[in-house]
Amino acid sequence: MTTIAVLGAGITGVTTAYSLMERGFEVTVFDRQRYAGMETSFANGGQLSASNAEVWNQWSTVIKGIKWMLQGDAPLFVNPRPGWHKVSWMTEFLANIPRYKSNTIKTAGMAVAARAGLAEMAEKSGVDFDFSPAGILHFYKAEKDLKHARMVNGLLAEGGLERHELTVDEVMAREPTLRGDIIGGFWTESDSTGDIHKFTMGLADWLKAQGVVFKLGAPVTDLHVKPDGVYVECGHEERFDGVVVSAGVASRKFAQMLGDRVNVYPVKGYSITVNLDDAASQAAAPTTSLLDDKAKIVSSRLGKNRLRIAGTAEFNGENRDILERRVRPLVKWCETHFPEVSTENCIPWAGLRPMMPNMMPRVGPGKKDRVFYNTGHGHLGWTLSPATAETIGATVAARFQSNSMR
Repeated sequence: MTTIAVLGAGITGVTTAYSLMERGFEVTVFDRQRYAGMETSFANGGQLSASNAEVWNQWSTVIKGIKWMLQGDAPLFVNPRPGWHKVSWMTEFLANIPRYKSNTIKTAGMAVAARAGLAEMAEKSGVDFDFSPAGILHFYKAEKDLKHARMVNGLLAEGGLERHELTVDEVMAREPTLRGDIIGGFWTESDSTGDIHKFTMGLADWLKAQGVVFKLGAPVTDLHVKPDGVYVECGHEERFDGVVVSAGVASRKFAQMLGDRVNVYPVKGYSITVNLDDAASQAAAPTTSLLDDKAKIVSSRLGKNRLRIAGTAEFNGENRDILERRVRPLVKWCETHFPEVSTENCIPWAGLRPMMPNMMPRVGPGKKDRVFYNTGHGHLGWTLSPATAETIGATVAARFQSNSMR
């Protein structure tokens, strides 16, 4: 059998392993963590959200970033300390502003296509991940934001997503527990929610039972491409016929070892998991998944006893510190919009989203033969990974099948 190494056991790496295994490859997954899904795939917002496919490459994002640069609790925080990686990434981000509309449409299309793949993986593996077809409700507090959302809705529709505008009364009817000065919203019935960590861990366990090898707690220290294969150094050297890099923010480092430039930047996001320990909190917490467009905060109900609230974007390098000033707005958001939910028991978390400057995942071959990438999914890794896994699986299969026929 053809052997493929997958670097990374997050949601992208594990779904890639699934796609390769289904095509008959012998797959080995490497990760420095002892368990699958322990970094960016640990405690995200929980949304499977084609409705959040809008890319960030807009002048309005740049203006907000400058305005909020000295505001530590702002939704978007950019550390003003200069650095070559940050400067190069932001320069390319600006260069992609003209592709804002086309990239938003493409992302929406990928997100819609990914749904069938996720359903197939969940059905085959039988994993329980607190899945809920609850839909996602975007709500707005300012007319200019609602006007922008109408424009975005047209782009999402071009990508194949059906989303409907709601009046304020319809918003409150969709989620009666919601409080605040809301003027309207958009409803996406086809979106859903789930626990990304439970899914990633469960799918990894199922893959192990199917013969996929997981080498966890095993940091990869070097990579070499030779005529006869790719060599992975991880305490010792192992040879594979090919390698797929799906290593989150570490993908940039691995790409450099392989002779490629994959300009992933670590954009930190925060979440809190509100444990709903009493009946009153359970009744007062939303069951519909929400996105507050103004605050850039999302929420998802994970089973009966948990409410996940996530948001913020922090450009601060590869920094995993959990800062109280970044967590506080998430707690305050819960107390403002769901005042009867107890926030006594909140678990904070921070993860580094691997973002490309054009906000599009890097999926495809590298410069050298036998090297492939499926990385850089940014804030939509959970949403897009089944689609990009299918794409990279087909790409790898085409390469090795064509060579075997020569």
